[in-house]
Parts: sequence; C-alpha cells; structure tokens
Amino acid sequence: MNPENAKAMAEFFIPIVAQEVEINVRVFKAVPEEERDYRPHPKSMSALELARHISLEDVWFLQAVIDGQFGPMPPQGEDSEVTSVADAIGLYNEKMPALMEQVKSLSGEQLTQEVSLLGIFNLPAIGFLSFMIRHSVHHRGQLSTYLRPMGSKVPQIYGGSADNPMELPNS
Repeated sequence: MNPENAKAMAEFFIPIVAQEVEINVRVFKAVPEEERDYRPHPKSMSALELARHISLEDVWFLQAVIDGQFGPMPPQGEDSEVTSVADAIGLYNEKMPALMEQVKSLSGEQLTQEVSLLGIFNLPAIGFLSFMIRHSVHHRGQLSTYLRPMGSKVPQIYGGSADNPMELPNS
C-alpha cells in the first residue's frame, strides 16, 4: 500500500468510525442501568462488560493507529475507568472526537507503518481502522440482542428496528 492510498483510506474510514460511535452510543443509552449485569448465558459478557469492551477497545485501536504501536490492553474489570454504561458514553464523548482528528492528521507514511497487535498479527496502521469498525460492530450486535430481554427497545442502527421503525419521507 502506498501513502496516498493510506491517506485516502483514512479519509474514507474516519466518517464511518464517527457514524459507528454515534450508533454505539444509541445502543448504550438503551441499556437500562438496573439491567447492566444482564447476560443471556453464563459464558456471555454482561451488558456492562460489552459496553466497556467496545468503548475501551475503540479508544485503544485509534490510539494504536496514532502511536504506531499498541500499548497495554485497557483494564476490562472492576479496575477499569468504565464502571457504568454512562462511563462508556462519557469515554466516547471525551476521547473519540480528538482521536479521530489525530488520525485524520497523520501522514500517509505514518498510516502505512506496520503495526503489531500484541504479536498476534500485523497490519499497516490504517488497516486497524477497518479492524476496529468490524470489532465494534460485532460486539454491538451482541449487545443489541440483549436489549429486548432486558425490557428495553432496540434503537435504529442502520435503519429502523421493530421498536423504532424508520420513518420515510412522504409516507
């Protein structure tokens, strides 16, 4: 991949990241605080654990793209900075806009730099934007399936849901 292509990919992916963050916040807001420990199966993460994982990992991925390397994984347990679903929303509001701006300001050379995900696999830095989106969407999909069993409503994600139908103009 050449630097010009990497820069074009960043310009393409950052608006998608911003859209996914907005959708994640909608899903997070639908989690009733009193149901945050809900999990459909003992092996499943709880609603809070999923919101924590999504928000912390999104920040972690963007920071790795900026730094050209992954730092330590963020704490995911009780020692985490995200101890409520509201904290996950707050983390997004506090960190994601600035991180997205920093990624947009990276040079094509920085975006083509190979980055190792903790020795598991390597990608050009820009590749982790796409990976981050897929990771986030995967876990948000899990969380959105918890909402109705918790007594909540599924918000619009990429269109209407049975709980929040899309209103089309002139319908």
